[in-house]
Amino acid sequence: MASPNGTSFILESGAQGLANYPHARTIPSTAKTIFVSGISSRRPDGTFEGCVVKPDGTYELDCGAQTAAVLRNIETVIRGATDGRGGLQNVVDATVFLTDIRRDYAAMNAEWNKIWPDRCKAPARTCVQVAALPNEKILVEIKCQAVVSE
Repeated sequence: MASPNGTSFILESGAQGLANYPHARTIPSTAKTIFVSGISSRRPDGTFEGCVVKPDGTYELDCGAQTAAVLRNIETVIRGATDGRGGLQNVVDATVFLTDIRRDYAAMNAEWNKIWPDRCKAPARTCVQVAALPNEKILVEIKCQAVVSE
């Protein structure tokens, strides 16, 4: 296997978006597949990383900080589901949901590319804009699948 999340496939033409991800990933059949529900930047205390509440009750949101927190939260879920054997390196496919793709796509990609600087080791990915997420303080949510060899 080329990396913990399988083997990447990249078209020769090089047609590629702005972030690091291959056109497809193939995975071995003797592995545990983890389907991770949509994860946000919510902390255990119910607050959100990347959300600064001002004294007047308004708040400032930071998609980059939220994306970094989402990825850390996904890492925690995968590690927990695999008794520490898996992590972000095992993610094979991800769907990123943004509430404002024009405003936040670059900030989300910057954090994504920190985790996966090599597109040959990055998961396959789709990014879409949605009308809303479950809380108005959430700018980004990611659901994904990871594969960890048994």
